[in-house]
Amino acid sequence: MEEHLEEELSLEKVARSAGFSMFHYHRIFQAEIGMTITEYVRTRRIVGAAVRLLYTNERILDIALHYRFESQEAFTRAFKKIYHLPPGRYRKLMNKVNQHKEELPMNTPQPVKGWFLSGSHPFHYEMGIDRQTVHKGRASGYLKSMMVESAEQFATMMQAFKADHYRGKRIKLSAFIKTDDVKQFAAMWMRVDSTSDEILQFDNMSNRPITGSNHWNHYSIVLDVPPASAAISFGVLLNGSGRVWADGFAFETVDLSVPSTNLEVDGGLHDEPLNLSFEEE
Repeated sequence: MEEHLEEELSLEKVARSAGFSMFHYHRIFQAEIGMTITEYVRTRRIVGAAVRLLYTNERILDIALHYRFESQEAFTRAFKKIYHLPPGRYRKLMNKVNQHKEELPMNTPQPVKGWFLSGSHPFHYEMGIDRQTVHKGRASGYLKSMMVESAEQFATMMQAFKADHYRGKRIKLSAFIKTDDVKQFAAMWMRVDSTSDEILQFDNMSNRPITGSNHWNHYSIVLDVPPASAAISFGVLLNGSGRVWADGFAFETVDLSVPSTNLEVDGGLHDEPLNLSFEEE
């Protein structure tokens, strides 16, 4: 879908590309993403149109037709549902808002409210706000390498919060992620800690890493939050060189029918003693 947003896209064509029947693909897509395929494609087209409104001088009608809206009126109605402004007014208002941002040096990272930069070598990476590469809305967050000296260096754009609201529940963290020229790997991650900073649950997608260049894709992590939990940390990880964007983070409580993605933490305690005779392979 991301590669053909400016072309005719039917449910049959998308389902066939994914290797599913139309009914089955429509059902699992809506369950995972929270909207129908038609709604998703239209939203992504409107986001692309919003970027063109801000960074080109194209006519609104030409932008509307480019993204396969049948008329400027239909485009305006759909645009207002997401951005709460008609396209022409959005262009004028947002261009004024962007003027101050564009006066900053190109290599000046922007503060990201609620997020902080950490990792082994955070000073070799940059995080900030990107208003051109966006999945939905007006901005995405990015993390990119600036001066990476080895494949072992990494940084994460992250935040942490109290686990009070989720104790005793299973939660799902999801987000849309896009990558460019990631040499080692990028990933989303989440960790649940106790009051003594013991890691209770953890997943950094090490068994399903993101590498290379990829369009926006939806990723999720599912972990249990035990009664003894104190804090939940999460973020986006970039190991080595490259660039990663993230947008639309969401938390939701799920039932036990949704499989946990928890990875066994090295050094954790086993339920029982193992291999007492040293004969197990």
